[in-house]
Amino acid sequence: MVTGCGGFVAGSVVWQAGAEWEVHALSRGKPLTHRDGLLWHSFDLLDATRLRTAFHEAKPDAVIHAAAIADIDYCESHQDVAEAVNVGVTREIAQLCRETGAKMVFLSTDTVFDGEKGNYREEDPPGPVNFYAETKVRAEKTAAEATDSFAIARLSLVMGLPLLGAGNSFLSRMMTSFREGRQIGVPDNEIRSPIDVVTLGRALLELAGNNFTGVIHLAGNDRLSRIAMVQRIAGRLGYPSELVVAKSPGDIPGRARRPRDVSLNNSRARATLKTPMRSLDEGTELVLTAGRGSL
Repeated sequence: MVTGCGGFVAGSVVWQAGAEWEVHALSRGKPLTHRDGLLWHSFDLLDATRLRTAFHEAKPDAVIHAAAIADIDYCESHQDVAEAVNVGVTREIAQLCRETGAKMVFLSTDTVFDGEKGNYREEDPPGPVNFYAETKVRAEKTAAEATDSFAIARLSLVMGLPLLGAGNSFLSRMMTSFREGRQIGVPDNEIRSPIDVVTLGRALLELAGNNFTGVIHLAGNDRLSRIAMVQRIAGRLGYPSELVVAKSPGDIPGRARRPRDVSLNNSRARATLKTPMRSLDEGTELVLTAGRGSL
């Protein structure tokens, strides 16, 4: 079972799930694709009765819980909604996993850290600096305490093109701006270890099917600033670096505080998973190839 299937990451999971999986896709919107072995359930996850019914009908072996309100600025100004979805729904799904013995793969975020040191390992204590990250810290705790079998996957910045549906892809928006000759303003003081959406989908499917339990960081092999990342991608796409300009976070109205350096150490993922973690250049090539194939 995969939640949030109208979204960018869950779409990659559903698209790449092989014939060995019977996939139950949950989303608020209508089905985005049809194929053998894929069953789509359309309802709001805040409807606990519908969620419980779908869960007990499907009897999943594993649940990849990707659904969340991930807009950091929206969460900051709509905290009740963010709490209900990011924490409340996670609590309900964790309890259902406990009741049925399903493994829970919960998607968390690199921004659970305060960004003061970077290269964070799984054992480093969280230190959220915005409300979105606070909800993810509480949801991590809920998943770990409520379920017997769980994997908490902390994701770094996800890069790629949607494999299913529209999704929220900064690369898609970036390519549109470049084609129109418009400059892109990017914070130059934020450091990440971006992972491509294709590799991420494969890693999540692997976690759903293996015996790993605990916290794992899913991140790329490169640690670089967001502006350096966008400049490198622009070059790969054949656009001049002058289209990418530094923009101070203070110049972005309504922007919640972000941590400075939440690069993730991916040693555990590289040692545990068969799915290889990739460099930015390798990931870019992978998503461009996959994106062309899905259009």
